[in-house]
Amino acid sequence: MQKNAGLELLTTAEAAEYLRLKERKLYELVAARQIPCTKVTGKWLFPRADLDRWLLSGMIRPEGVVPADPPPIVGGSHDPLLQWALSESRAGLAIMPEGSETGYRRFLRGEVIAAAIHFHDLDDPEKDANIEIVSREPALYDAVLIGFAAREQGLLVASGNPLGLNSIRDVIDKKARLIVRPEGAGAQQLLLALLRREGATLQDVTVTMEAPTGPDIAQAIRAGHGDCGVATRAVATAAGLDFVPIQVERFDLLMRQRDAFRPALQKLLKLLSSPRFAQRAAELGGLDVSEAGSVRWAP
Repeated sequence: MQKNAGLELLTTAEAAEYLRLKERKLYELVAARQIPCTKVTGKWLFPRADLDRWLLSGMIRPEGVVPADPPPIVGGSHDPLLQWALSESRAGLAIMPEGSETGYRRFLRGEVIAAAIHFHDLDDPEKDANIEIVSREPALYDAVLIGFAAREQGLLVASGNPLGLNSIRDVIDKKARLIVRPEGAGAQQLLLALLRREGATLQDVTVTMEAPTGPDIAQAIRAGHGDCGVATRAVATAAGLDFVPIQVERFDLLMRQRDAFRPALQKLLKLLSSPRFAQRAAELGGLDVSEAGSVRWAP
């Protein structure tokens, strides 16, 4: 066993013994890209932590053993329309808005029944990163990505936009006080990508505080703790703030295929095709729900 900065890497023989598989079967899984591994100097190595997650995600179970049901919680990113939909659908699902990355990791560990995600590529903020990320995760062999909305993301600013901010470049040049989201949040990924496109980093802007969600950014701006922050138009509308549009992003729901047919998620998915869902989206603003409920990706 090798250790690299705290990462335990198993050789092929060690991984086969750990998984109680024959090495030939292990090589078959590697060739089919169905098991987490990496190749270093011509040798296959297997991160032990990823193997544990792979096992717990349900890829290998004794015959007849059914995976434990995840708790009725939707983790991941916060969205006003999603929060409304969970309540309106009476699906009995709670929401745990901790950001896309945290929700995604919880989903992989089976701690939530679904994850709301909006990932961004740091080198290409307009790229549809949701599909790219979930499609390369072996543990999602039985998952499905359901479209929820295309959302308008941009800068939340005080009413009247007193600093005249129209872009991330303005935020940098005018030394606007910026409120950020936690690391791993989709909005924070977008901010970092937009800064990178301008040849800048967080060190080039004036960060005053970190806010857990978009509505928390809005509240902080209203309280005078900052001049701007990245969030959706729907958040700005609800808070009575001005909004500077930057781009449209995909906001999706990730779930296991077996869970998608359970009553709780069925109630939520049924609502996505209803007229009142479209009406609520129009009221919030900055949301295109024409593809809500459609399958955007499945392995």
